[in-house]
Amino acid sequence: MASPEEARALLREFPVVDGHNDLPWALREQVRYDLDARDIAAHQNAHLHTDIPRLREGGVGAQYWSVYVRSDLPDAVPATLEQIDCVRQLIARYPDDLAPALTAADMESARAEGRIASLMGAEGGHSIANSLGTLRGLYGLGVRYMTLTHNDNNAWADSATDEPNVGGLSSFGREVVREMNRLGMLVDLSHVAATTMHAALDTSVAPVIFSHSSSRAVCDHPRNIPDDVLERLPVNGGVAMVTFVPKFVLQAAVDWTAAADENMRAHGFHHLATTAEAMKVHRAFEESNPRPVATVSTVADHLDHMREVAGIDHLGIGGDYDGTAFTPDGLGDVSGYPNLIAELLDRGWSRPDLAKLTWQNAVRVLGAAEDVARDLQTTRAPSNATIAELDG
Repeated sequence: MASPEEARALLREFPVVDGHNDLPWALREQVRYDLDARDIAAHQNAHLHTDIPRLREGGVGAQYWSVYVRSDLPDAVPATLEQIDCVRQLIARYPDDLAPALTAADMESARAEGRIASLMGAEGGHSIANSLGTLRGLYGLGVRYMTLTHNDNNAWADSATDEPNVGGLSSFGREVVREMNRLGMLVDLSHVAATTMHAALDTSVAPVIFSHSSSRAVCDHPRNIPDDVLERLPVNGGVAMVTFVPKFVLQAAVDWTAAADENMRAHGFHHLATTAEAMKVHRAFEESNPRPVATVSTVADHLDHMREVAGIDHLGIGGDYDGTAFTPDGLGDVSGYPNLIAELLDRGWSRPDLAKLTWQNAVRVLGAAEDVARDLQTTRAPSNATIAELDG
């Protein structure tokens, strides 16, 4: 049996690039960005999945901090800017541990310095308010991927968890993808409908990512990736970053979560709420209805299948910490990554395979997007198209 120490030794050389962490939103919800009240230089086990000691323990070498805002907020753009500001405050506050990163080269420099490369991803196209100029503004502030939707459709892209509206991507949606390619911003296909996944793959000339999604063949949830999409990643060059959220990786948890979500709504809470009051409601429901528990092995089953379909060059990790109420046994917070690596070692994954999973694939895909952007910028001017012009 591989030990966590064997895994940690591998992670010292090839640390984890995690595709999605919702710490900024948790800081907004819990303490309205009061970083003294949640000083992540110290353990915050009672409040958060994430702090610097546990990032270090978990072997994290790069983190995409999600600058997510809810899609039902009336002022999504300023809220997104506040999220970006939170990440920038964190980087400035902890310079010995967090390194600002905009490029693949920045990620490698941070690794060489022993710091955690800190990147940003916007979660949901509602954050650009149907404006390509706003998209460019987010890129200028450091955002390096955008998830095309969150849980709800927007005007130009269909979500996995909403009723179909535009059949994947509208004409403006395809223009968003083209402008992201021109900028060097990764197109993130987590949360989107399968039709949107295919439309984006048809449109994008740069590799795409799934920042936090698992396999639909292993667990039939619309947030996961169908095999016919995974099969397209080798041609596209993209990376699917497996998530740990139990309701996306364990079928029994899918059914339990539907009932738990309805209970949250019945008590007047958004089903994704993680405030102290909301968590009391969650815990009371769980006491009466024991929650099916995912494990490290559950997540490894997804990775085994995804490697079989897409190949080892197209896999990564996106835990979704601080964006989920529940976590698998052995992956309770950001210190748990060595447990997953130890499980994969036991399943026969080689050190070169694991180096690709944890570090190399994610760095490669950002570098490839940069290369595409350099070429496109010689032939394509910034697009000023509007949704009214393209979609009518």
